[in-house]
Amino acid sequence: MIVLGIILLVIGLVAGISILWTIGVILVVIGVVLWIVGALGHGVGGRKHYW
Repeated sequence: MIVLGIILLVIGLVAGISILWTIGVILVVIGVVLWIVGALGHGVGGRKHYW
């Protein structure tokens, strides 16, 4: 999710498409939050670890 968000950020920035940039930011933030919660040992979506 983080990688997809970064790809969308770059494409949105280069192409000048603001909606891709916005979606990229949202995906990066959600991915980082899930990564942190999973790293702390809390279950995420029924899983012990989130990859």
